[in-house]
Amino acid sequence: MNLGNGITLIHGDALTTLPLIEAGSVDAVVTDPPYGETSLKWDRWPRGWLKLCLSLLKPSGSLWCFGSMRMFLDEVAEFEGWRFVQDVVWEKQNGSGLHNDRFRRVHEHACQFVPKAQVWADMFKAPVTTPDATARTVRRKARPAHWGAIGNEHVFTSEDGGPRLMRSVIAMRNMHGRAMHPTQKPEGIVEPLLRYSVPGGGLVLDPFAGSGTTLAVARSLGLRCIGIEANTKYVEVATNRLRGTLALGGAA
Repeated sequence: MNLGNGITLIHGDALTTLPLIEAGSVDAVVTDPPYGETSLKWDRWPRGWLKLCLSLLKPSGSLWCFGSMRMFLDEVAEFEGWRFVQDVVWEKQNGSGLHNDRFRRVHEHACQFVPKAQVWADMFKAPVTTPDATARTVRRKARPAHWGAIGNEHVFTSEDGGPRLMRSVIAMRNMHGRAMHPTQKPEGIVEPLLRYSVPGGGLVLDPFAGSGTTLAVARSLGLRCIGIEANTKYVEVATNRLRGTLALGGAA
């Protein structure tokens, strides 16, 4: 389904749909798969999807996968052929754990992987700065008194401020009370991942599109995106959202 502006939503299963996408055409995979941590019928890790994504990436491409530490460790064999390069921690305002005998979990990971054969220099990356970065200024300062007498007294120049890299821990309110999907992510946690890993006009792939966050953020950034979603309900939600008839404020 073509939703305009380079955004395509496919109603189908990721395992059968991914082989239909052109090999070597994708700049980045950004997705939030089922974690396989509960007994809910829909919460089943879809084995084999990571292997299928390997051939779809461009030589400069990478993959961002949301998940819990438990998920990544339980499914470590599924990441064969991939190399972990960095992670972002999404800090939520409240926890999702059901156990009162553990630390209350108020975070999730977004881990970035590249194909094992790829070297760091070949990966596309556009470092993201925080919105509160300050303009670089130049000041002239007197030599600090505690330096003592070390030659003629004079002033020296130093640079303060300047762009600041976004921190790897990002605090972002979750979608509880506003969600249209059980694992809904806010757009604000997806946006920096796309900004970092996708060149202008590039192609993003989300094999588990849910109700459309990755597609919506991609469109707002002028990127192309292919989303795949098996659940008819969420295909409809995402379609309405991308067509502007449903305001979600962010979704999985």
